[in-house]
Amino acid sequence: MNRTIFRPEHEAFREMVRAFVAKDVVPVYPEWEAAGVPPKEVFRRLGELGIMGMNMPEEWGGGGQGDYVYNVVLQEETARAGVTIGPLRTHLDVILPYFRRYCDAAQRDRWFPGISSGELMTAIALTEPDTGSDLAAVRTAARREGDHYVLNGAKTYITGGSLADLVIVLCRTSTDPANRRDGLTLLVVEDGMPGFVKGRKLEKIGLKAQDTVELSFTDVVVPVANRLGEADQAFGYLGANLPQERLAIAVGSVAQARAALDLTVEYVMSRHIFGRPVSGFQNTKFELAAMSTEIEAGQAFLDRGIEQLVAGSLSPADAARVKLFCTELQGRVVDRCLQLFGGFGYITESPIARLYADARVTRIYGGTSEVMKSIISKSLGLS
Repeated sequence: MNRTIFRPEHEAFREMVRAFVAKDVVPVYPEWEAAGVPPKEVFRRLGELGIMGMNMPEEWGGGGQGDYVYNVVLQEETARAGVTIGPLRTHLDVILPYFRRYCDAAQRDRWFPGISSGELMTAIALTEPDTGSDLAAVRTAARREGDHYVLNGAKTYITGGSLADLVIVLCRTSTDPANRRDGLTLLVVEDGMPGFVKGRKLEKIGLKAQDTVELSFTDVVVPVANRLGEADQAFGYLGANLPQERLAIAVGSVAQARAALDLTVEYVMSRHIFGRPVSGFQNTKFELAAMSTEIEAGQAFLDRGIEQLVAGSLSPADAARVKLFCTELQGRVVDRCLQLFGGFGYITESPIARLYADARVTRIYGGTSEVMKSIISKSLGLS
């Protein structure tokens, strides 16, 4: 079906991204997977192309684009090529909105030029070993001593943590027994601060080229000048960006489902069994037709969500609906595609195996499918 969210400038951007991915990512992607992370130079190259700073203000070297559709194009083109550029999606779609929204003038002068150029990479540290979706239960704590905080605690499952120069850390700075959501603060910890340790890289089922690490903080002295926004107000800040974060996951899910379908159509036309191509069997045709229809339905739903996000009207419940539907769709499609690949689909060198492994986490991060259902049910008035 024809899509209406793209303008000519988006398509021009698409061509640039497609050329970059084909030349600078696809040939070396196996090396990235083996290393567990892309080299930092790739982000500087993306900075030269204007991609790292496309959503950053022009006065600090950015492109001044507030149009999220460019982020959509970037995700679609990496999915089309069957790759991910490490923590890039998290950096652009999840973390930078916090910097743009809550940095003060001095912080913008310190950090924005490096972010725009690709010299400074970011991560956000929310999850802890004993906490997942319940962010109000974090134990990492910071006490204020004059013009600085002293930070102690640990975080886990941190995307991009090994590459990050700036890490937004959610910590408790005060306690209100009547409301445990109060008293949370965002501090920006810089790479190299004494007591800040980047721990082991965690081995994952999929997303092999995206580093996921443990972080620890032992008496880390963090200047008050590194606080994002007001003290004790972080829980509200985190909720403000959740619609975009969840929509971004859905964008990748639909794009990767479409990539899986395209790969499968190509494969079944070339693979022969019982003297005829697999594509000639009725079951193959019906499966592919059904998946194509599901993807188009998911794409239409997603594009409506993108339009609402750009317009500033996407509600948390609708973002949850889009994420729930699109990630579950991705899981169904990729599983059925792998089935049509037969035994080759179970071999890790096959492209569908990579998509299958990468797909599983989308129903977990950014809020599990169960959390999405809880949010949706509350919007229906169910307690």
